[in-house]
Amino acid sequence: MMEVFLITIGPGRQVWDRFGHNAIWVRDTLRGIDRAYNYGMFSFEEPGFLRRFVRGEMDYWMAGFDTEFMLRAYEAADRSIWVQELDLTAEQMEELYEFEQWNEHPENRLYRYDYYRDNCSTRVRDAIDQVLGGRLRESAEGVGTGTTYRSHFRRLMAPDPLVYAGGTFAIGPATDRPISVWEEMFLPVRMMEYVREVTVPDGEGGERPLVRREFTVYESTLGPEPDAPPDWLLQFLAVGAVLSGLLVLLGWLGSTRGSARFLAALTSSAWALLLGVGGAFMLGLWFLTAHWAGYRNENLFFLNPVALALAPLIPFAAMGKRWAGRWARRLAAFVAAVAVLGLILQPLPWFPQPNADIIAAVLPPTLAMTWVVLRLTKEVVAPLREHHEPLVERTGGPSTSGSSQQ
Repeated sequence: MMEVFLITIGPGRQVWDRFGHNAIWVRDTLRGIDRAYNYGMFSFEEPGFLRRFVRGEMDYWMAGFDTEFMLRAYEAADRSIWVQELDLTAEQMEELYEFEQWNEHPENRLYRYDYYRDNCSTRVRDAIDQVLGGRLRESAEGVGTGTTYRSHFRRLMAPDPLVYAGGTFAIGPATDRPISVWEEMFLPVRMMEYVREVTVPDGEGGERPLVRREFTVYESTLGPEPDAPPDWLLQFLAVGAVLSGLLVLLGWLGSTRGSARFLAALTSSAWALLLGVGGAFMLGLWFLTAHWAGYRNENLFFLNPVALALAPLIPFAAMGKRWAGRWARRLAAFVAAVAVLGLILQPLPWFPQPNADIIAAVLPPTLAMTWVVLRLTKEVVAPLREHHEPLVERTGGPSTSGSSQQ
């Protein structure tokens, strides 16, 4: 007798394990079938892996495994394992098994991976929905969840503050629209929770639950995943306050020539470089990759690629190079003005990206950097203004003595 199960794996410790995982388990003791079909296969050793990862062109594949071997591997990784038996008809189970067999062939197993729209969980979801005749999608599509792709990213990446911060900078407004239950099943644990509520026709004019029974194979010591994203606005604000305070202090101390002046210039240049590299990275995501989640990122107001040109100018300006001082002042003022514009525009409905934490962390140091640049270059540009003053003022005015000529 054939049986079909949905296996759900809880989040793990590695970054790529934070979303969780799942698989389809098909068992038939009479035919000697006991396979778990896993759509989350990738390898760091693949040729060109890093290049394809950066460009958003990763190919994942599916493979069937001995079920006991797979379960023990996830248990050894200290990841929770839950199993739900699906109440499918004999025809539906056979159809699903044949599809998985076909899908495992080398010419059929590859697919273009997408973190949110085409991942290991959505592939499992689609396979089950296919044998249900679209019943799963029909019951889940258009049903609101009150969540977004961003909220789930922040919720699940909270244990990794650096990844959390990097993703908060990198993902754009496409991840901020409300998603449906169907879309939310890109997360295996959410899919497990939802299929508990799904019913299917019982063949007699009624309905029966899709899940016949469920049980826990292993409970992780990591504990349950967070229910909601953290509110770290104050932490981001503290980072911005510390950085801006440091820049202001160095700028004040660096008003006289010496090591403090050099340190103020170097620190301001480093901040400008960070802004420029971050902005260039986000532009690259938008125009050079398939990472749609990073398109039209409003954090470009604050991480400005123009700052790349500013960074090398600041040290030269601090050394008294007039041309560097003139351009450093202009570019610093531009970077600050764009950041302030982003702050002004952020509440408007045309700019829906929730980036208050980014503003809190980045805007104060950017304004402080601009103040430092203006302060360090004040003595450099002053002779330029003096040089361009009218001759009448430099010579003390026209002479009033003697005769005049007509």
